[in-house]
Amino acid sequence: MRTLLRLSFLLVLPLLMSLAPQSKQKFPSVTVQTLDGRKVDTKTFSNNGKPMIINFWATWCAPCKRELNTIADRYASWQKETGVKLIAVSIDDARSMARVKPYVDGQEWDYEVYLDPNGDLKRALNVSNVPHTFLVNGQGEIVWQHNNYEPGDENELYQKVKELAGK
Repeated sequence: MRTLLRLSFLLVLPLLMSLAPQSKQKFPSVTVQTLDGRKVDTKTFSNNGKPMIINFWATWCAPCKRELNTIADRYASWQKETGVKLIAVSIDDARSMARVKPYVDGQEWDYEVYLDPNGDLKRALNVSNVPHTFLVNGQGEIVWQHNNYEPGDENELYQKVKELAGK
């Protein structure tokens, strides 16, 4: 009987572990740059307890630009309803980062834009390709992420933002 009980426990334990709440990853503290070259520690990224979208992109990435331009069309209403803030982090390296500011200046993005030319933040978050989007709660914890972009993905992102904001 004890053997059967132990065996049952060993079979049920993995199921119970999978149902246990997973700890959320804190957004890392890494130095990035503003478009004018100032150094900023990502631990200062905040939104007064409201959700933040952190989007990794590059000037050479067509899906990245489509995603950020699509969100730009809806961003004002997203902010009004949920208070969300979007931070766009360019992974353009030293060879191509000179194209970031002129590109951003030509867009109608109401986002904070940072440069990660050495890939420090990208590595800290295990971003292997772009676009890669993270949703961060008001406590600085990553609660959702999505890789790549297809038209309509912004709707799923917005639903996640609304859930996080309690809307």
